[in-house]
Amino acid sequence: MKSILLAALFISGGFANAQKSLPENFYFSTLDNGMELLVIEDQSVPLATIELAVHNGAYTETPEYDGLSHLYEHMFFKANKDIPSQEKFMERVNELGISFNGTTSFERVNYFITLSSTKLSEGLEFMNSAIRYPLFLEEEMKKENPVVDGEFQRSESNPVFFLLNDMSRHLWKENYSRKNTIGDHDIILTATPEKMRTIQERYYYPNNTILVVAGAVDHEEVEKKVKALYGDWKKSDFDIFEENPIPEMTPLEKSESFITLNENARVPIMMIGQFGPSVSKDPASTYAADVFHTILNLESSNFQKNLVQSGMAYQAGSSYQTLDHTGPIQTFFVPNPQKMKEAIAALEAEVAKWNDDDYFTDEQIEAAKNQLAIQDIYSRESTSDFVHSLTFWWASADLDYYVNYIDNLKKVTRADMKKYVETYIQDQPNVTGILLSPEMQKMMAIESIEPLKM
Repeated sequence: MKSILLAALFISGGFANAQKSLPENFYFSTLDNGMELLVIEDQSVPLATIELAVHNGAYTETPEYDGLSHLYEHMFFKANKDIPSQEKFMERVNELGISFNGTTSFERVNYFITLSSTKLSEGLEFMNSAIRYPLFLEEEMKKENPVVDGEFQRSESNPVFFLLNDMSRHLWKENYSRKNTIGDHDIILTATPEKMRTIQERYYYPNNTILVVAGAVDHEEVEKKVKALYGDWKKSDFDIFEENPIPEMTPLEKSESFITLNENARVPIMMIGQFGPSVSKDPASTYAADVFHTILNLESSNFQKNLVQSGMAYQAGSSYQTLDHTGPIQTFFVPNPQKMKEAIAALEAEVAKWNDDDYFTDEQIEAAKNQLAIQDIYSRESTSDFVHSLTFWWASADLDYYVNYIDNLKKVTRADMKKYVETYIQDQPNVTGILLSPEMQKMMAIESIEPLKM
């Protein structure tokens, strides 16, 4: 599938309603009710993937709804008007030979199925029933709680989960729920069908949704079927995000720090969090950030040589997550317990050099760009996986951002990265946290820590 997808993508200059501006096997349109439709023709395998994505997720959640986008995702593949029970639902899944799943992220919830392309009509009907007519049966919600609980338990089995959670609380403060994708377990356990209906009434409208159909399909046939099935889905009679606005993340006024204690921690682990760029407000910095942090993680980088290869740390890494509503910058650091003070000082010294003109070589810049391009190409190997990336970027940026991603990476300069570092990292407030076991804390006599000097 790779050759078909890549040829199409590199021909493209972006997405638009005008057909001539699309890749040759991409077909984009908007229904009268506002629902966006993207069809990707790929005849290499006789399968079709149908994905629905909604502008929903953690960023829409106030504290009393913390995690209910996640629960809603679980309830999508349950009883609805046309399939009245979970048992009947699974019978239909087996009849159609469907593989299905969904995910909840910060700025998107998506639902997807893959089935034989000969059963496209049945698959479109299946998804139409699920997104428009859920029943939210109370007994099914209770049965789903152990499944959600299992996700919590798997996460909590790793002590780093608690460090990440504490970091999120310190970094986002009153907006913590809007960055907490897994949610609050107690909120999920006490959820009611009424709260599920509230989420549906706020966000589940065609003008807040994209439908992607990819695989061995004909775009004209798909568009005809979709209009017949989804065309009478009524759009919202209000502006969804004016009615339920997403607040700006409150900037840090000063640096702060915390200690996370967990008896399962085996080595001290530090994390430094900062506010990164918004993809809609500063898209250029998001590309610079991707290249910059990839360089830091190269084995050949000064960052790795001076911290890990020198023996100051067991592990060091840095990342930025591209989001519309403030993507976080995180630096992850596992200091050598025998050299804690020296290791932290060495980390601070590295950060101070991040905007130096000679901190990176030209070869490292090109290596980072190539690595990101290869990762992006690899993600497009499978059509069924590729559509998930497309809807992620549709939600947090737009489809044009993703289609032109590699071309824009190639344009990133040393000056762009320097500007990114000076704007978002150096001399900017941060939250510094450290994960310790109670035994480590006692042995190292660490009662508090100072925020890292950025």
